[in-house]
Amino acid sequence: MLATFVIALREGLEAALIVSIIAAFLRKNGKSLSAMWAGVALAVLLSIIVGVGLDLTERALPQASQEFMESIIGLVAVFFVTGMVMWMNTNAKNIKKELETEAAQAISQSSAFALASMAFLAVLKEGFETSVFLLATFSVAQSAMWAAIGAVVGLIMAVVIGWGLYVGGIRINLARFFRFTGMFLILVAAGLIISSLRSAHEAGWLNVGQARFVDLTWLVPPGTVRSALITGVLGMPADPRQIEIVGWLLYIVLVAVVLYWPAKLRPSPKAATRSLFASAGTLAAAAVALFCLYPQPQLNVPDAAPLVNNDARPLGQASLTNADGSGYQLRVALTGGKVVQADLKSADQKTDSYQGVAVKEWNTQNSTSPDGAPAIVTLDQVMAFNGNRIPIGLNPGQHPGPYNAKWTVNCNLTTRVAQGTLLSSTAQGETLVTLTGSGLQSPRTLTVRRSQLDTGCGWQVSAAYQQDLMTQLKAQQFSLQSYVFWAHMLPAFLAALAIIFLVIAQRSLKRLRQAHALPQQQMYQKKQGLQ
Repeated sequence: MLATFVIALREGLEAALIVSIIAAFLRKNGKSLSAMWAGVALAVLLSIIVGVGLDLTERALPQASQEFMESIIGLVAVFFVTGMVMWMNTNAKNIKKELETEAAQAISQSSAFALASMAFLAVLKEGFETSVFLLATFSVAQSAMWAAIGAVVGLIMAVVIGWGLYVGGIRINLARFFRFTGMFLILVAAGLIISSLRSAHEAGWLNVGQARFVDLTWLVPPGTVRSALITGVLGMPADPRQIEIVGWLLYIVLVAVVLYWPAKLRPSPKAATRSLFASAGTLAAAAVALFCLYPQPQLNVPDAAPLVNNDARPLGQASLTNADGSGYQLRVALTGGKVVQADLKSADQKTDSYQGVAVKEWNTQNSTSPDGAPAIVTLDQVMAFNGNRIPIGLNPGQHPGPYNAKWTVNCNLTTRVAQGTLLSSTAQGETLVTLTGSGLQSPRTLTVRRSQLDTGCGWQVSAAYQQDLMTQLKAQQFSLQSYVFWAHMLPAFLAALAIIFLVIAQRSLKRLRQAHALPQQQMYQKKQGLQ
């Protein structure tokens, strides 16, 4: 409640202050306030629509997408509140003069639209920031009802104070007010950094630094005032993670240094500009170094996977080669010298999850003739194939044999590939023999239950190899997440900071040059006047 109260009071007072200054100036100059109030009403309506729209959009998303959106909204809210605190810390003393100047220009143009636009843009900016900031705060509040009450009370107080400023009944040191509320909002924004990082982890795209940094359950037991203040207001959970503490400390230290560093200890404008350029270069160099030099995790697996039969006895090796982007080719070399090849085409694959690892899976079937299969078999051989029993429908008295035999092996192959590496492959099938001759009126097809034939089927990748590879794959998943963070996400963040520092440095350099050129220009004009 306290956090939403201060947010609503601060943002609402900024908007009310701007509106009251414009209204007082217009009243002083005898102008109508209708256009201004129209702009204010439209801005308030749009701000409400933005807040409701963001909330409805978030609720309609799947859980992972909701977490991702909460993370983005939190970071946007931090950006807004930081910019607002910095701007008001610098311009609170001069805001009245600047607004009156802009209003005077609008009056001189006799444009109601210009006045309405001034009020509209000012209130819309504060309203949009309030919507985003409150939405981010509601998502981490312990009680949504009390958070809403705090926001409503804060807005009402802001309107009352704004009205008092307008009629002249209230005097307030705005610079001091914004300075001290800014300190509180920095702590609230730092808490939003923590909640945004946690939402990013729950969304599945930030898995670095997730070890617990410290256990604060003794400090923030649930249901206590301390928990409401520390967790509910400042956003510090009972189990902060390492990456969350790093983000929290970095934000507080950097923003506090920029805002509250003593003026007498601040560097000169020239030194500050040089420091900004140096910081931009250092950040850019660090980003490039991380992107180029951070090692990419690699799997350490043999070129071929060992195969075993159904009795777990060694049977050969299987290897996988890339078929020029169209899929893979599986080559199976059995101990008897038989070689089986299977084309695994990209069009036939399906994506699946196998023991928590993303895999590509193929299920193929083929029919072949076994090598060395006899073309003629006796009744005893047929009985041996059938478990030492006479097959149903075969009468030894009428069909004593021998028989003509046609052999077929129907083999079902299931292959899984993870990150371009053969994870598992299993070939299971059935052997069929079709008997003719020896007085048989029609062919008889039997399923061979026992056979010593080399069918090229009935094998699988060994369980030990699969277990070892699965262990490596799961370890690599974590390593890849670390790699993405250190080699992509962090360099992108550092590069963005470098660009921001560079832009600020360029603007500072431009101001220095203008300040240096102005006295020279005045001196030149003075000399020209003397001549």
